[in-house]
Amino acid sequence: MAISTGNIAVKVLTLGNICNIVRKMNDQIAILAITAATIGFFHTILGPDHYLPFIVMSKAGEWSARKTALITILCGIGHVLSSVVLGLVGVAFGIAVMKLEALEAFRGNIAAWLLIGFGFAYFAWGLNRAIKNRPHTHAHEHDDHAHEHEHSHKHAHVHVHKQKNKNLTPWILFTIFVFGPCEPLIPILMYPAAKSSFTGILLVSGVFSIVTIATMLTVVMLASWGISFAPFGKIERYTHAIAGATICMSGMAIQFLGL
Repeated sequence: MAISTGNIAVKVLTLGNICNIVRKMNDQIAILAITAATIGFFHTILGPDHYLPFIVMSKAGEWSARKTALITILCGIGHVLSSVVLGLVGVAFGIAVMKLEALEAFRGNIAAWLLIGFGFAYFAWGLNRAIKNRPHTHAHEHDDHAHEHEHSHKHAHVHVHKQKNKNLTPWILFTIFVFGPCEPLIPILMYPAAKSSFTGILLVSGVFSIVTIATMLTVVMLASWGISFAPFGKIERYTHAIAGATICMSGMAIQFLGL
């Protein structure tokens, strides 16, 4: 309804007008939430760095299913939470989205190089470990006969280093994933949601985070379960080197191929 006074028109908002505005806002948030779920899923599936490090480290480190799941979830939380916090700070202080995108790109470069460096170092350590623990034979002579037997020094000499590696690796992965940004979250989801309400930002961020972590966990657990049935045979002792090479290549795929 409109009331005209001379050249001045005063618009009076009725209850119906308010309901229409709220409905449009809710529709926008609903669309953004569906978009967040879709982007979260494909962003994770198409980014091998979201799951390959956990799959190969679980095999190489002989992690239990519970430990694998816990480390994957914690790294996933660190991964999405860093971008969510950055996005909230940007919205609160009115920082231009282009500046945040530049910062996210910088963080992405750091994360990629950390993956490359960690993967290469782990590959070198694993290869050295495999070479030192190459099975070999010893001859034994007795009074009535002589025989040879094959063995390695794996358990006798590397158990302390293996335990140290088990304790350190999860924290290294967590640190790398905190640096790793969720590139589409801030510009495509959080800033558009901010035009509706703060609750909309939290809803969209929550949907994206849950779908991303759930997808990571599902892929990691299914792949780890499948690999547990694979016969590695003589290359079993190279699993650490293989894990390091895989992580290194994941970082290279991010840095040079933009995955």
